[in-house]
Amino acid sequence: MDMQEAADRADSILYDTMSHITPEVIWVHGISTDLTCSVSRRVSVTTVISAERRGSFLGVVERYWKTAGFTHRGSNSSKTTPATYFRTPDDFQVRVLFSKQGQAQFEVTTPCVEKSAVAPPKQREGAPAYDGSQPPAPSEHSDFWSASTPVPGTTSR
Repeated sequence: MDMQEAADRADSILYDTMSHITPEVIWVHGISTDLTCSVSRRVSVTTVISAERRGSFLGVVERYWKTAGFTHRGSNSSKTTPATYFRTPDDFQVRVLFSKQGQAQFEVTTPCVEKSAVAPPKQREGAPAYDGSQPPAPSEHSDFWSASTPVPGTTSR
């Protein structure tokens, strides 16, 4: 596998993850980096996810990653910057964390692979063009994810 193929796999992991979040969230590509022999791809959620709903959001992601066969590597249960870390069977490192500003940020880092040129992430239909810059802060409202109460029947993380 070369770096472009690994980047494509990382993009696929991110796209599959985002498609399994229900209710749907709005997201954009984040900064992409390619190093000596690995690539990191990032996605930032622009839907506002309230502090009360972050634990539920992480739970949705964790359940999907576990059903996809990913191995849980650790968690950060911070109230302000919670995160969870996994590894895929083919050794890609995946994580989602909340920044201090409350934005959910996903990252997939590839294992070391054969060096090659790497193109930016492919443009998604109807999505803002990826220009390699810092993604915008969350501003999209969701009746579910932006609600200021915990999901009924759950406890907050």
